[in-house]
Amino acid sequence: MFTDQLKQAIEDEYKAYHFYKSMYALTTDPYWQDFIQHIYEDEKSHYEMFQQLYYMMTGTFVQNPKKPLPCYNLKECVKKSLADELESVETYKEMLLTIPFQQAYNPLFIAMHDEMEHAIRFSTMYNAL
Repeated sequence: MFTDQLKQAIEDEYKAYHFYKSMYALTTDPYWQDFIQHIYEDEKSHYEMFQQLYYMMTGTFVQNPKKPLPCYNLKECVKKSLADELESVETYKEMLLTIPFQQAYNPLFIAMHDEMEHAIRFSTMYNAL
């Protein structure tokens, strides 16, 4: 179960990274660009941490995650992203309760904390757009 959830998390982080990178191009406001860049860099870090954890558990990496369609409407994409980030917090909270070994704790805790921060940033953006 944990391994399946981790695999899904890897795929979700990969998709989020690419989706948020496409959002970055939809604004010229340096304030929002900074928010978005911070978020997509975190998502890349989560993807890499989770891949490493998955490799520790299985001896393989999750191969060829699919890229999402790019973002075309910033406000709608921010709204979707806010919901996705909050959903990720719940997923990582559940996964923390079933970690199979201690090394899995830190990456999950970091990602869960970052996703909460991302939700705050996206909520701020959504309310201002």
